[in-house]
Amino acid sequence: MKESASVFSSGQAPEFIFFSPSHLIWIGLLIVMILGLYAARKRIRSRRALRLGVRFGLLGFLLISEATLNVWYWTQGAWNVRHTLPLELCSITLLLSIIMLWSRSRWLYEVLFFAGIGGALQAILTPNLGYGYPHFRFFQFFIAHSLIILAPLYMTWIEQYRPTWKSIGKTMLFLNGLALIIGLLNYVIGANYMFLLRKPDTPSILDMLGPYPYYLLAEEGIALLIFIVMYGVFFALTDRIKGRSQEAAKL
Repeated sequence: MKESASVFSSGQAPEFIFFSPSHLIWIGLLIVMILGLYAARKRIRSRRALRLGVRFGLLGFLLISEATLNVWYWTQGAWNVRHTLPLELCSITLLLSIIMLWSRSRWLYEVLFFAGIGGALQAILTPNLGYGYPHFRFFQFFIAHSLIILAPLYMTWIEQYRPTWKSIGKTMLFLNGLALIIGLLNYVIGANYMFLLRKPDTPSILDMLGPYPYYLLAEEGIALLIFIVMYGVFFALTDRIKGRSQEAAKL
């Protein structure tokens, strides 16, 4: 009974330790899931039932992840309008990923490929998490963020969507518009969603970006650079390699 309480209790929780064995194992599992999805892309794409199963499986697990988190907040008496609304970037991209998978929206895909993958990957590498393995929040956190990454990769490799260079500009406009809205809401309710007013209490990449408000400007530049690198690696570079391979095959 005591062990069960420690797994779900908000007051009795093991501490999360950066790059501990459990953290590294989950990073390894995420890599395996990404490589597995890529390796199976043609098989999934060619079978409608399998394609729908993977698509709605991702959607369902995203829904379950968000629902169980809010149930946990309520049961632990931790729900608070200033801290637990789904207004962090990853919470927003999770909800948008559900809509994207359901509607197959190309506009959402263009934004989520960059903002979803980039934000969730940074969260997995430097989690703002106060609960370690084997606490419920440890599993919920890493499952949710892994699914945020897998959702746009599914749309890329199986549905064969792809962003353009213009998609990076759309994503930057989306993020800045979102920051403006969330910033105003933070001011009204005294919150700090998206860390727009101060850095998180736990160690993060923001610690290297200077004091407020300079770290917000640094985030802009880093996000833009990451998005450019992502597009270059996933699409521009692979297109060039494919082009050279096709030219060589003709010789």
